[in-house]
Amino acid sequence: MTIVSHFVGGTHSSEGSRQSNVFDPNTGQIARQVPLGDAALLDKAVAAALAAQSGWARTNPQRRARVMFRFKELVEAHMEELALLLSSEHGKVVADARGDVQRGLDVIEYACGIPQALKGEYTEGAGPGIDVYSMRQPLGVVAGITPFNFPAMIPMWMFGIAIAVGNAFILKPSERDPSVPLRLAELMLEAGAPEGILQVVHGDKEMVDAILDHPAIAAVSFVGSSDIAHYVYNRGVAAGKRVQAMGGAKNHGIVMPDADLDQVIHDLCGAAFGSAGERCMALPVVVPVGEDTADRLRERLIPAIAALKVGISTDADAHYGPVVNAAHKARIEAWVQTAIDEGAELVVDGRGFTLQGHEQGFFVGPTLLDRVTPEMSSYREEIFGPVLQIVRAPDFETALRLPSDHQYGNGVAIFTRNGHAAREFAARVNVGMVGVNVPIPVPVSYHSFGGWKRSAFGDTNQYGMDGVRFWTKVKTVTQRWPDGTPDGSNAFVIPTMA
Repeated sequence: MTIVSHFVGGTHSSEGSRQSNVFDPNTGQIARQVPLGDAALLDKAVAAALAAQSGWARTNPQRRARVMFRFKELVEAHMEELALLLSSEHGKVVADARGDVQRGLDVIEYACGIPQALKGEYTEGAGPGIDVYSMRQPLGVVAGITPFNFPAMIPMWMFGIAIAVGNAFILKPSERDPSVPLRLAELMLEAGAPEGILQVVHGDKEMVDAILDHPAIAAVSFVGSSDIAHYVYNRGVAAGKRVQAMGGAKNHGIVMPDADLDQVIHDLCGAAFGSAGERCMALPVVVPVGEDTADRLRERLIPAIAALKVGISTDADAHYGPVVNAAHKARIEAWVQTAIDEGAELVVDGRGFTLQGHEQGFFVGPTLLDRVTPEMSSYREEIFGPVLQIVRAPDFETALRLPSDHQYGNGVAIFTRNGHAAREFAARVNVGMVGVNVPIPVPVSYHSFGGWKRSAFGDTNQYGMDGVRFWTKVKTVTQRWPDGTPDGSNAFVIPTMA
């Protein structure tokens, strides 16, 4: 049995008295095992990080950027290896796995320009002979706890900027698909980062708590479900850490009567069912405005969904592959039954889907539910699978209120040809990321990613300048160079710069 090791101080380790199985979602079989580390292993990682970080922080930004450039080149050179490895543990099709890696590389590209982001500010002559300047300095040893659904992208979102600004980074990836994060750490070492600058420790809640409690870890970034994000945020802050914790989502797509339905159907199929719906920026709720719009949309969706191909992750013709494990498959199918029990109309039933030759794989067929209402728990909670719910709205104001009043506020999209309606919606909707005729509005790497309400805890977003702010602290220097002649000022009065 292949063991996916930890990566501590530049070396591999299988330390841990407990192990977790890593499945191939296509077959349902155990493919690998991963050791679950503990606080003692984390102590070793922190010691290695502390030993490496001070020298790395003193390395000038240009040289750190060159390491990021080299890392980018190595990841690109190993793209196929990483995509195949990713899809074998997650289940997303290989083309989607490439996209996972590429969206992470987008942030690495941003990190390659880190000298520009670290320039600071300068004021000459703030007072008589006094200049003031600020600088951004790294926090020290920091950590990231990442989910199973993007095992390449989200780790790179975190450690790319954190390392580029001068920190040492400890990554705790999901134990469900740990191999790609480990491979990324190996490539970072090959790119020229010192041993201890990027380390990978595997584990479950025991490791998460050890990270949140460790006094030498200055900041933690987390992505996962909202309940756990809330827990991580509260425990980390109580331990005196800087914490950003991204949670769940229930993103809505508003379809106005004038929308281009051809484009809407195409976008909905990709956004709702791509990656088997296992995306925090998936679009699992569509809100057609008006009964006529709803009827036309439903009529067009049924054949489009029927045309979707569910296949193994290496099938180049498949639109999406299996979900990550058997427990998640059962959870998705249970939510479909809950929706039916609550009064939703089952239009397309994806439960019980099997693939010939892969009957034990974790496959869920595409599901469509109509006449879902805001009172239903299946609407309020995140299903995180290939399930699309139609919530009919009589008018624009009702459609605007649905995502605005929902407990989650990650992303939302509006489909329309009307510029005024789009502008009004974008300005008023109570959601952190908005797409106008864009179904999955994940911002580019030089902006930043982050939701509102129970989709995010903390006051800074992922990557972009918000990432630079999160992983650094500001130091401000006020300086004066006396000419040797006393000026008669009163040293006991606070300076006013007058």
